[in-house]
Amino acid sequence: MSENANDQGVIQVLLDRFNKQRLPRAQEMKEKVSRGEILDDDEVTYLAAVFEDIRNLKPLLDRNPEYEPLVIKAMTLYQEISEQALANAKKDQ
Repeated sequence: MSENANDQGVIQVLLDRFNKQRLPRAQEMKEKVSRGEILDDDEVTYLAAVFEDIRNLKPLLDRNPEYEPLVIKAMTLYQEISEQALANAKKDQ
């Protein structure tokens, strides 16, 4: 199997996971922090894992730069959640 075909398979799996799992969970967390709530430990751990996964995508994105805008949008969403959660936590202290 060529690297390009392998990449396309991996990309499809990642897109499916994002659409079915990660995006809905991110939207729930976004709504939560928008209400002024803080994230629980599991949600913080989840965000850390997501950011690590995004870092690990670098080689795949280097070979498939057409997906970079989508990854940047997702990163921006996760960053907004993180920043709002931090602001909420500071207010809660």
